[in-house]
Amino acid sequence: MEVHSTRAMAVRAVELCVALLHEQPTVSSVTEVLRRHGEHGDLGLDDSDVAAMRAAAARLRDVLGAGDAGAAAGLLNGLLSEAARPPRLTSHRGTTSWHLHVDSGDDASWGEWFLASSAMALAVLVADHQRVPGGLCASAGCGRPYLDLGGGSPRRYCSARCATRERVAAHRSRTPR
Repeated sequence: MEVHSTRAMAVRAVELCVALLHEQPTVSSVTEVLRRHGEHGDLGLDDSDVAAMRAAAARLRDVLGAGDAGAAAGLLNGLLSEAARPPRLTSHRGTTSWHLHVDSGDDASWGEWFLASSAMALAVLVADHQRVPGGLCASAGCGRPYLDLGGGSPRRYCSARCATRERVAAHRSRTPR
């Protein structure tokens, strides 16, 4: 998957949301996720960047938990009006292929970049698919965000593990003791 495609940016957004909201986020753990998604060099992340990205992740999680495309679009429009700037092409001074950014510049803060680029990717997916491009895990006590771009029945769980846990719990509740 091309690292700057809409799908890749949405996958990165969801993985960062999970790392920032459902794990113990550290500079190291967030850097690891960013590196898996094509960021390289000295990222210069610090604790304040992780805190800003965590706040952005909470807002993006709300989008994925929206009840329908209209609600997601409303939330995304608010995020885009606040965080996005006019689109611009960048190659980060020739270090990457040309790609689109909607943050304020190549020196934008990590929190600004994360919120603006992720909101833009999710907005494109809402427009393309006419539905919320993911959801929040329905497994009791989980609530992790996930991306759902496949056809067929909508997903309800973030992973096979959560789906299995729920099936086993449902089975046990029906089994007489």
